[in-house]
Amino acid sequence: MCLSVCLLQLEVSEHVQRWDLNADVQHRTGTALGQWIRQLSAGRCFVSDGQNLVTEDVTVVEGDVATISCRVKNSDDSVIQLLNPNRQTIYFRDFRPLKDSRFQLVNFSNSELRVSLTNVSISDEGRYFCQLYTDPPQEIYTTITVLVPPRNLVIDIQKETAVEGEEIELNCTAMASRPATTIRWFKGNKELTGKSEVEHWSDMYTVTSQLLLKVGREDDGVPVICLVDHPAVKDLQTQRYLEVMYKPQVRVSQNYPLQGLTREGEPLELTCTAFGKPQPTDMRWLRVDDEMPQHVVVSGSNLLISNLNKTDNGTYRCEASNAVGKSHADYMLFVYDTTATTEPAVHGFTQLPNSAEELDYGDLSDSRAGEEGAIRSVDHAVVGGVVAVVVFAMLCLLIILGRYFARHKGTYFTHEAKGADDAADADTAIINAEGGQNNSEEKKEYFI
Repeated sequence: MCLSVCLLQLEVSEHVQRWDLNADVQHRTGTALGQWIRQLSAGRCFVSDGQNLVTEDVTVVEGDVATISCRVKNSDDSVIQLLNPNRQTIYFRDFRPLKDSRFQLVNFSNSELRVSLTNVSISDEGRYFCQLYTDPPQEIYTTITVLVPPRNLVIDIQKETAVEGEEIELNCTAMASRPATTIRWFKGNKELTGKSEVEHWSDMYTVTSQLLLKVGREDDGVPVICLVDHPAVKDLQTQRYLEVMYKPQVRVSQNYPLQGLTREGEPLELTCTAFGKPQPTDMRWLRVDDEMPQHVVVSGSNLLISNLNKTDNGTYRCEASNAVGKSHADYMLFVYDTTATTEPAVHGFTQLPNSAEELDYGDLSDSRAGEEGAIRSVDHAVVGGVVAVVVFAMLCLLIILGRYFARHKGTYFTHEAKGADDAADADTAIINAEGGQNNSEEKKEYFI
């Protein structure tokens, strides 16, 4: 019986593609036989006498090895065979009718037929059928899915060299993958968001992701990474290092005196340092709102005053420039008397940024904090003086009011009270009061 079913199955496998099973088979063989043949060719799974045919789907990367397993639970030594997506027999028991040497027998027994397929390609993808020749026959299919990793991963950058503040465009392309890849962007360790487009051709996918990035000087030398998420490959990435040009950062430092007062007769030495990309090529000293004193010696980035005097007071500026722009830092000098011994809040030094954005780079010196301390000290002195004046004025007002009330302390009588001291009651007091009714008559007023 099993042999008859096997021969019939082979014949159906060879001719079923030439038949119209819905019409021609039923017309030739009758309705019942046509339905039975369709069951054989359509790959339906049947369960007979407690036997179960089991298999699993296979996912494999292109070029790797796929293993197909047809297993039987509660086997009774029925024949097992494996067919390809075109329903050609790959293995009948342990015999291989198909002349494709990539298929190799891994294991054969009454309960399992296991076959390997080497060097898998896209053309191998599809359904593979396990058949068990029982009465009625059983069939189940397994699906081979072939994954194709991206062929190339490339970052294209709009400008090789950018200037701080510019927005540049980067594009990352992952070509010929299956399924489509997911592209992620990173700047250093920070993940960024790009915009992806997918192009589908010949069962392959090409994905391009665009990233718009505004760069600053802190981005110079930082890697921008394009990372691919794909089931066929792990840790596939490429990167480009940003090259950002920026104007100089300028800093003034005081070499002498190292600390304390800048006094008359003593020397002062300042050094200007500047760095940028490209490196600053022009650096100069000047005095803000005044001419540079003749006894000041400028040598490159150094400024030297050998003998300080009060006329040197002012703001000294160091300017540096490169191809991107110009920046400066200021030093505020205040010369103290030779007899001054108290440490001032300001040591004669201040360094100011050129713009608000330069505050972010922390290039202000310690004397900047000293200047702010001086400002706070001045504010406290002004507030203290105002409070003292207000308190003094209030004390003066209290003294004046006290003297006034002291001089006007006593008992006072009105004219209406004269002559009313001996009156027995109020009416009599009014009558006896000086002026009486006559006085009241004289004081009458008439309004017309």
